[in-house]
Parts: sequence; structure tokens; C-alpha cells
Amino acid sequence: MKGGPMKSTHYLTAAEVAEALKVSPTTVYAYVSRGLLRSEPAGANNRARLYNAEDVQKLVERKTYRRDPAKATSDAMHWGMPILSSELTLIDETGIYYRGYDVTQLATSWSFERVAALLWTGEPDKETSIFSPNQSAKSYHEQLKQITYELTPLQKLQIVLTLAAADDLAAYDLDPQLNNILRSGARILRLVAATLADSYDLGLTSIEILRQGWGQQNLPHFPSLLNAALILSADHELNTSAFTARVVASAATPLYQVIIAGLAALQGFKHGGNTLLVEELLYEVSSPERAYQAVASRLQRGGHIPGFGHQLYPSGDPRGALLLRLIAQAYATTPSVQHANAIVQTVEQTIHKKPNLDFSLALLARVLQLPRGSALAIFALGRTVGWIAHAIEQYKTGQLIRPRATYTGPR
Repeated sequence: MKGGPMKSTHYLTAAEVAEALKVSPTTVYAYVSRGLLRSEPAGANNRARLYNAEDVQKLVERKTYRRDPAKATSDAMHWGMPILSSELTLIDETGIYYRGYDVTQLATSWSFERVAALLWTGEPDKETSIFSPNQSAKSYHEQLKQITYELTPLQKLQIVLTLAAADDLAAYDLDPQLNNILRSGARILRLVAATLADSYDLGLTSIEILRQGWGQQNLPHFPSLLNAALILSADHELNTSAFTARVVASAATPLYQVIIAGLAALQGFKHGGNTLLVEELLYEVSSPERAYQAVASRLQRGGHIPGFGHQLYPSGDPRGALLLRLIAQAYATTPSVQHANAIVQTVEQTIHKKPNLDFSLALLARVLQLPRGSALAIFALGRTVGWIAHAIEQYKTGQLIRPRATYTGPR
């Protein structure tokens, strides 16, 4: 992988592999020769080999699914076997990577727009041409002012994108050569940032638009922390909103509608909307002493602790860990950081779960004194890059995503 050394991996002996797969040692070696099982020398003894446990688990699942194809289909829709091919994001036991680049290193060394160019085209150096400063982008604040009832930032954004779609006819050109798609993607990204931050200047980078709209020009750490948060939020393989966006794109739907669909899925409380629950927790803990009470009351009521644990990261979410570390370095003495540390320690000591990206985004919004709901806004802006990348990848396939259902009703 580009961008840094691999982390430690869990390995099994040949006997353990043979037992897990219910096969002979000869078959284990055959799996290695066919590229289905990775191995490496066991220390100084070069004749003995150790085998990648993740590969073994995949082989176990394949054998199970061959015996029961219906179960394979059902399980694939819930953290199961992969159902689509993608060149965008890899998540494995070593971390998370965008097109082979370690995301935790990109977050502290690349710009958000450069990462967008990487995900959209595979060529990060196209950043300048994609995000040309002379590209036009229209503001829709006047239309929003005519709406008299209260809207959340993401609801406003869905309205603005609907209006903008009518003004960007080139977005209906889904030619795989990408020229119009990339231009529309750049417009959409600026429009999302401006709408979420209530800013009028669309000729700036996403970070500058947010900084101006949220009035944070005097906070020295604002650009670097926001940039890191957006990059860490950009993509996460086939999460609910990315899969939604991909399905919509497969119907040859323009990017604006793809993003609207992604936003609809993101707002669910089992997805990006979970950041709103984390914000409530952070506001409730007004002192380190309150952390235990807040955690205990939720557990005793049968609830979960929002912002902790992730099924893909048994050892902890590397995105959340990095962003928390960056926040702590910049605002170590801030009461909000100290209160958050107390929550983290309490949760780790009681239910042994580590903070995820949702928790760190909510804390970032709090230390930067952003409006309520800003963590979800940051998440939405970052993930917009991923939705566009998935749409582009799907456009290129020309395939309609149309699975079948197993009928279980009355005949």
C-alpha cells in the first residue's frame, strides 16, 4: 500500500488452518498456490509457514455459501461477502486506503480537493483542472429565504441541489469521458459547502467556504482539522449512503439526484445521523465527573453509547483515533476535550469499545464552537466526494443494479 507500513496481521498455523477448513494439509498448500491463502515464514524457521486468518475466514464463508446460496445472498446485504467490485476504498485489518493510499496519512498531508481528484479519477494531480477557480457556481440563498418553516442544513441542501440541477444541463451528459461529470462534481462540492455553512462566495475551496460561512477566520487550527475531517469522511466502501448513491447512479441518474439520494440515507440515525446523538452526549457531559453518570444512565436504560464501536474495526476505528489525536494536540486544555476524554475512558473501561469517526466529528464541531448539527454537515460534505466517486465508477460500468428478492408471502 502507498503511504506507510502495514500494521500487524493475525496468522494461523497450517494445522489450525486445516482444522478450520476441514481439509488436509495438502489442500492448504493448494490454496496457497492458487492465491487464495497468503502465507509467510514463521520467524527464523523458513520451512514453517503462517497463514493469514482473514483469508481463512473468507474460505470458510465460501464453503458455507456454496452449500447454501440463499444464505450467501441474505448475508451479503448485512456486513457479509462483497457484492460489487470497486477500485475506490479498501478496508482490511491494516487500516483504510483510498486507491492504495493510507487515508490516515492523506488526512494530514493532502488537501481535500486533491483527495477528491484521486477518488474521482485516480489522478490526484488533476486537482487544479477539476477545481478551476473560474468555474461558475450559482448561489441559491435568495430562494431559501422564501421558505418560512424551519429546515435542517441537510434539508436545505436537498432543496438547493434540486434547484441547481435545473441550471446545469451538462450534468445530464453521463459520457464516460467524464469531462462534464467532473465539472458538475466540482460545482456540487462547492454548492454543498456553501449551503451547509450559509456562505455566498462559491469561488473558494471547501475549507475556505466553511471558514468564511462559520466565521472562524481567527482559529488557527480550523483549516487543518477541517481538512483532515473531510478526508477521513470522504468514503467508506459500500456504506448505506454510498450504496444508495450507487444504485441511483446505475439508473443513469445525474449527479445532483445521486447526491440528494445519498443525503437522504446519511440522515438516518444508524448512519450519519448518529453524530446528532453524539452531540447530545457531549453537551450532557458538562464536567469529567458527569461522564460516568451519562454512560451509566444510557446503558441501564438499554440504550447504546453513540459514537463508539464499529463492526469493521474490532480494534478501533483508525479514522476516529486519528481525528481525536489531532484535536487533542490542538486543544489539549479545552474543557470539551477533557470532558470527551472522560467519556472515552469510561466507555473503554465499562464496555470496552473505542470511539469512532462519529464521536470525533461531534467533538470537533464542539471545540470549534460550530452550530448544532455541524458534525453531520461536515460528514455530508466529506462523503459527497465519495458519492460522486461511486457514481462515476457506476456510470463506467453501464450496469443497472437490480437484485431479486426471495418471496416469503402467501402464494
